[in-house]
Amino acid sequence: MTAMIPTVPTPSPGRKRPTIRDVAREAGVSYATVSRVLNGREWVSPEAVRAVREAISRTGYTANPHARSLATGRSGSIAFLLTEPQHLLFEDPNFSVLLRSAAQALSDRELTLILMIASTPEERSRTIAYLSGGHVDGVLLVSPHSGDPLLSQLVRAEVPIVACGRVLGFEQVISSVMADDRNGGRSAVEHLISAGRTRIATITGPQDTGGGVDRLQGYHDALIAHGLTIDPGLIAHGDWSRESGAAAMRTLLAHDPGLDAVFVASDAMAEGALRVLREAGRDVPGDVRVVGFDDSGLAATTEPPLTTVRHPLDRVADEMVRLLTDVIAGRTPLSITVPTTLVVRASSPL
Repeated sequence: MTAMIPTVPTPSPGRKRPTIRDVAREAGVSYATVSRVLNGREWVSPEAVRAVREAISRTGYTANPHARSLATGRSGSIAFLLTEPQHLLFEDPNFSVLLRSAAQALSDRELTLILMIASTPEERSRTIAYLSGGHVDGVLLVSPHSGDPLLSQLVRAEVPIVACGRVLGFEQVISSVMADDRNGGRSAVEHLISAGRTRIATITGPQDTGGGVDRLQGYHDALIAHGLTIDPGLIAHGDWSRESGAAAMRTLLAHDPGLDAVFVASDAMAEGALRVLREAGRDVPGDVRVVGFDDSGLAATTEPPLTTVRHPLDRVADEMVRLLTDVIAGRTPLSITVPTTLVVRASSPL
């Protein structure tokens, strides 16, 4: 699936198209300064950048993409590439937050976002053909899975990439922006331990993703630090979806009906787990405390509202776009980690 999301406004019909010189005059800066701001170059003061952006807003200026492409050798487009099944774009609120925030960050830089979904072999083949054809300047890669041949194909195509989350096996060649998943998972489990819970289960994310691996490691870290036994039967795996969370919760209850807490690696899976606990007659938080991960919009609407680890996706998207512009400019790939915080609600109160 490929869709273009326009992020640049169009001038009113019948009105002469504003030029860079109009913007420069309105901003009180030189033509060259406006050009540097539009092309994302360095050596422009924050005051000048602000003046130019305000002048662009007042004049309604939009760049001529064809002229810019000829002048710079760039397309002015960035791919937002999701490697999960299409339905998760609408089911999992995290993806929509990332998409919206990335679109805004690109719009601020006068870049166009192209949405691409590559979850089947056919979609992957079309994606590689499109990206290899020079139609985009870079890729924002979302939810990469280790072992996916798409990753090595993207690297061979020499397309600038920044991933959301650590790309297992490609950490040295693909830049990434990630939440501190391991410490976030540890803080969630330590919160449950501080409430006196000892039979703590977890529902993990996919173990071929950096987030899935690191959040599970945080669970291990907390149990070991507090001298609690790691019971493999209290670890069930999900795929980020609600239904996988529900299925995993049924498996955990079958193994240990007396479990008294569960750390779930995403809010969507936690919602599925809460539903199963209600069906089983288990009171939350009385019988079982539940902590999720993400602090998506979903967390405040569950019954009861979900204690969760805040994954600052808006900041992650901003950093991904900023880092991608650096990679496109030829700077060395690197990784950025943003902190997480625990948000306490009724599913596991203080």
